[in-house]
Amino acid sequence: MQSYLDFEKPVADLESKIAELKSLATGDQAVSIDEEVGRLSARADEALVDIYRRLTPWQRMQVARHPLRPHFSDYVGALITEWTPLAGDRKFGEDAALQAGFGRFRGQAVAILGQEKGSDTETRLKHNFGMSRPEGYRKAVRIMEMADRFDIPVISFVDTAGAFPGIDAEERGQAEAIARSTEKSLELGVPNLSIIIGEGGSGGAIAIAVANRVLMLENSIYAVISPEGAASILWRDPAKAQDAANNMKITAQDLMSLGVIDGIIGEPAGGAHRHHAEVMEKTGKAIADFMTDFPGTKGRLEIREHRRDKYIAIGSKLN
Repeated sequence: MQSYLDFEKPVADLESKIAELKSLATGDQAVSIDEEVGRLSARADEALVDIYRRLTPWQRMQVARHPLRPHFSDYVGALITEWTPLAGDRKFGEDAALQAGFGRFRGQAVAILGQEKGSDTETRLKHNFGMSRPEGYRKAVRIMEMADRFDIPVISFVDTAGAFPGIDAEERGQAEAIARSTEKSLELGVPNLSIIIGEGGSGGAIAIAVANRVLMLENSIYAVISPEGAASILWRDPAKAQDAANNMKITAQDLMSLGVIDGIIGEPAGGAHRHHAEVMEKTGKAIADFMTDFPGTKGRLEIREHRRDKYIAIGSKLN
C-alpha cells in the first residue's frame, strides 16, 4: 500500500479516484473505464513530476525518511552476492543497527558496512532504528581492518538519524568509538566508497562515511544535526524545524555545490520508495563506475593521500 507524504496530496487524490474506478469495473455492472483511468493516471504522473521538481529541503527530508524507502538490507539483497555478515566487536557484544560483513559485487570481493533501520515495528526495534551503539562502530573498525589486510575495497551505505545517545552507549565510549571508526576510514590503504541512501546524521553517519568518493541519492540528506535538533538548540522551539531544514544546506544539491560530496545518484519522480528497482540499478552503476575508475590507478599511499586531500580541501574555495 502506498504511503503518501503531506505535500503529495494532489497525487493521492488522483490515485484514490483511479482505485475507485477500478473497483467499480470488478462489480456485476462492469463498465469500460480504461480511457478515464488512463487520463487520471497521466494527470497523476504529471503532478508527481511537478511536485518532485520543486521539492524544498524540508520536503526532501520527509522523502529521505519515508518508511518505504529502500534500506541497507534492500541494497545488499539487490547488489551483493555471497553476503556474509559478521557479528560482534570482540570487546562487548553485537550491535544490530550497524551491519557489516563481506560479499561480492559483480564478482569482486567487497567489504560492506551500513546502518539498517528496519521496515516494521519488530525489525525497527531489533535494529534500534539504525542508531548504533559503540559496539557497532568497533565492529565497523574490525571489518575495515580485515578489508585493509586483504586488499578488499570497502563500500558503506549510510542511513541513520545519528549514533544512539543513550546512557549505556555513553558509558561504553560512544564518542571514542565514532572517532576510531572515522580514523580507520581515513587510514585505509584500500579504496572506499560511501553512499548516503537516506539520512546521514551527525557523527553517527560520518563514522562510516569518510571515503575516497561520497555519493548521495538525490532525495537523501546529510547534516551535522537533524533539523529538529537544530531548531531546539537555536530557537528552543522544535516547531521551527522546517526553518532549520531550509537553511542548513542538508540536501545533495547543496552539498554537491559545497564540495562535501562527489556525486548525486538520481531518483525517479516520486522518490526511491516508489521505484526500488530503478534506484538499485542506478546505484549499482555508480558502484561499478567507482570500482572500475578509482582503484586501478592508485597505490595504497596514493589512496590515503587522495582521501586526506579531499577532506582538507572541503570549504577551501568558499568566500
